[in-house]
Amino acid sequence: MTLRAIFFDLGGVILRTEYQAPRERLAARLNMTYEDINKIVFESETAHKASLGEMSVKEHWLAVTRRLRLPASEAESIHDEFFAGDVIDRDLLDFIRSLRLRCKTGIVSTAWNDLREYIVRNKFDDAFNIIVNSAEIGIMKPRPEIYQWALKQVKVEAKEAAFIDDTPKNVEAANALGMRGIVFRDPAQVKEDLKTLLDHR
Repeated sequence: MTLRAIFFDLGGVILRTEYQAPRERLAARLNMTYEDINKIVFESETAHKASLGEMSVKEHWLAVTRRLRLPASEAESIHDEFFAGDVIDRDLLDFIRSLRLRCKTGIVSTAWNDLREYIVRNKFDDAFNIIVNSAEIGIMKPRPEIYQWALKQVKVEAKEAAFIDDTPKNVEAANALGMRGIVFRDPAQVKEDLKTLLDHR
């Protein structure tokens, strides 16, 4: 079956924390561990609500700041410091742009309501036909409905689509629908895996 669509996770795949030092320094300054501050930002109740679109990213960061026992006026600076080590993989994005000559491409992400604006601001919305954000549709990975939503948007069947994510359970959920899931380890591996799928007839 010819591959007609390829979907990518954003965080951990296209946008990766390549430098841990800024987050480590922030955690140390707050007498916390790297893991503790990660949990507050990504695994707290407000993070879950923001991922479902039940609260804004601004409200979530105000809640994070309160949990860190810091004044609300520091919310923006804490956000910026937390993400200071994150890097957008521009080379991988160029590869994704090249895929659009052969198939549809998309992002399927469990994210907050600022995702689309972030992608446009950083000028890589042109790499994708669609952006499926959990906060916009109220469905998070690994629920099957989020993948089905993406498939419906590009009008392809599950067996005609691939999905790349750095979280194995999200890939397993895509596989269960009949998609061809790839667990992201590094960009070179993903490029080779996708080239193999695209060249397979």
